Parts: sequence; structure tokens; C-alpha cells
Amino acid sequence: MNAQAGKTAQLFVLITSTIWLGQLGWAATIGTHPLSSTRGKSRSVTENQRARRHMRHLARTRVVRSRTIASLKRRHYYERFYTSSYSSDVTEGDNTAGEEAVVRQAAIDALGNMNGTVLAIEPTSGRILAMVNQKLALSSGAQPCSTIKLSVALAALTEGIITKETEVRLGGRSQMNLTLALAHSNNAYFEAVGRQLGFEKVAHYAHLYGLGELAGYHISGETPGVYPEEEISSRLGGVGKMCSFGEGISMTPLQLGALVAAMANGGTLYYLQHPLTPLEVASFQPMVKRHLDIAGLMPEISDGMAGAVHYGTARSLRVNFDQEEVLGKTGTCSHAGTRFGWFASYANTSYGRVVIVVFLEGGRPTFGPKAAEIAGHMYRNLYDHAFFAAKPAVIPAAGPLSSSN
Repeated sequence: MNAQAGKTAQLFVLITSTIWLGQLGWAATIGTHPLSSTRGKSRSVTENQRARRHMRHLARTRVVRSRTIASLKRRHYYERFYTSSYSSDVTEGDNTAGEEAVVRQAAIDALGNMNGTVLAIEPTSGRILAMVNQKLALSSGAQPCSTIKLSVALAALTEGIITKETEVRLGGRSQMNLTLALAHSNNAYFEAVGRQLGFEKVAHYAHLYGLGELAGYHISGETPGVYPEEEISSRLGGVGKMCSFGEGISMTPLQLGALVAAMANGGTLYYLQHPLTPLEVASFQPMVKRHLDIAGLMPEISDGMAGAVHYGTARSLRVNFDQEEVLGKTGTCSHAGTRFGWFASYANTSYGRVVIVVFLEGGRPTFGPKAAEIAGHMYRNLYDHAFFAAKPAVIPAAGPLSSSN
């Protein structure tokens, strides 16, 4: 009897142990202990829920933060490349008493609220007819971008390296002549020509044409810009990049205007003068800085400048003006995050010529074609006010009658 009772007790213990171990295994699979109370189970589930909610919160936070950063970047891009292209009043502080009223108003209307300057020059005298946004026009200058190609083209023509028909190899089977290179502002062409010239010759002619020195005569606040004393590093492209879009060079609108005025008049580089009073206008006398031997080169270069306006980078000018022939050159580039847009030109009319330089600084839509469009608007304004019409002949006033005794 006692033996039977012992066996029964052992069997009970075995069954109980099996159930206990089974419960432990089940508990391990669900993460709770069989001895845990209902409150303990609730606590464990709640902690899991909290962990999951925390992870979801972190994910949402990362998404919001990412969207915020993206939004700030877009705002910075907008402010940098769009908003900074415009200005509320670019004429503030300008001294206008000695300027031609019709020319100045035409420039103001054309520029609108763009952050830029417009310079109008009489090429036969060097007189500044209008200078809108004089603070910018007289500032330290900016990279000339592709307008530097005018100086390089004149230098290469003078040295006999090219004519307007010379085909320059651009790589592979591609080649181009000067006319198309100017019209389409081809960088590879001018890099190749610049390397043929070499830095010393490029710099010599640039200084001869007025870069790196004051363009005006006693114009308060004018700066001379910067022309490097030596070739920029090969890392920045060397002389090739200096000749294709003016890397390392700082040029002012007055310097570019003086050079284009010399091209328009056949080679006389005048000191630019900006009369400040009607009396200074009445007593104005041109002042020659030096004579440039470029008259014979102008037929070689003018086709390319005319091509830029008719079918090249400056064709936007003709949207506003196609009544008279205009020769010009655009420039577009950026430096240290700031975009520049240039256009230098002159109207080639039967009743005199006028040089117009447009320089834009800021962000989009700052680029050469926009500057050309503004110049076209100004030419149209001048045309509508009969600026290019035949001028009446000036009859000298009769002198005092002499008395006879």
C-alpha cells in the first residue's frame, strides 16, 4: 500500500513538472512569466506600445526635420538666385544734373527693378550720357565673363594669329571661325586662341585697351578693377580660362564701355567724362587717352558682334529693337556664388552711334541674354524719341558787327 502511494506521488510530481515546464516554454514565446500577475502582463504590453510609439515619433520628427531643411534650402536658393536680382530703387544717390534726360529715362525704363547698371556713352567724345545706378557702375568691378573675348579677339587679330575666317580646331573634328565663335560665345575657341597668344601678350593688350586702370577722368568714386600680374594657376584653367570668360579678372562697366567706344569710333580710346552740371556740359572737351591701331580690324570682328545680335547669344535684343543695326557681346558667369550678366554694344546708325553697357549682378534671371534684352528695350526707347533721327545742322552764331569810322 505504501509502495503504491509512493508511485502515485511520483506520477503526480512528474505530471505537475511537465505542466510547469510547458508553461515556462509558452511564457518564453510571448515574453511573460506564468507567475506574473495580470497587472504585470499589462505593464509589459504597455511598455512595448510606448516603445513603438516612440519609434514612430522619431520617424515623424526626422521627416519633419528633413522637410524643414529642404524648405530652408529652397528659400535660400530663391533668395540667392531670384530675389537678389531685383532692387527697389537703383537710382538712389545718382548725380544726374549733367546727363541727357531722354537717354537717362530710356535707361531707367529699360532696367526696371533689376539689380544692375546701365551706362550710355557718346563714342566720338567719351562723354557719359547717362549712368544709372552709379554706385554699382563705379564699384570695384566684376568678372567680365565672355565680354573679355572682345579684348582677346583684337589681340589675336593684331598679332596675326587669326583672321575672321581662320578655322580653329576645338577638339575631335570640330572647328570654328572667329565670326561664329563671337556670335555663339564659344569658350573652347577663345581658350585655344588665348593659349596661342600666351599670358604676356594677352595681358599687354588688355592693359593697352584700358583694363586694370581708371577709365574715367576725375570721376569720383571710380575704381580701376583688377588685372592679374601673372597667369592664374592651371588649377583654375590658366590663360585659357582668362581668355574665355575672364577668370581672375575684375572689370568695371566703365572700362568695358571705353573699349567698345573705341571700337565704335575706329580706335580712339577716350577718357570717359561724366559732367555733373549744365555748365560742365556746355564747356565739355573730349580727352584722348591713347589711339589704338584697330580700325583695320573692325571689319574682321564686326561680323561676329552683329551675328551675336542676329542669331547668337544676344538675339533677345531684337525682341524689342530691330530698326537699326546693333553690334554687341554678351557675358554670363558667376563668382563666389554671385551671378553676373553683361552686354556691351553700339548702335551702328547713319546719324551717329551710341554705346550701351548693361551689367546685372545677383541671381536669376541674371545672365547675358537678359542684359541684351534690357539694351534692346533701351534702344527702342531712344528710337521712339527720335534719338537716331537726322539732327539739324548747327549754324554758328554770327559774331559782333564791327563799327566803321
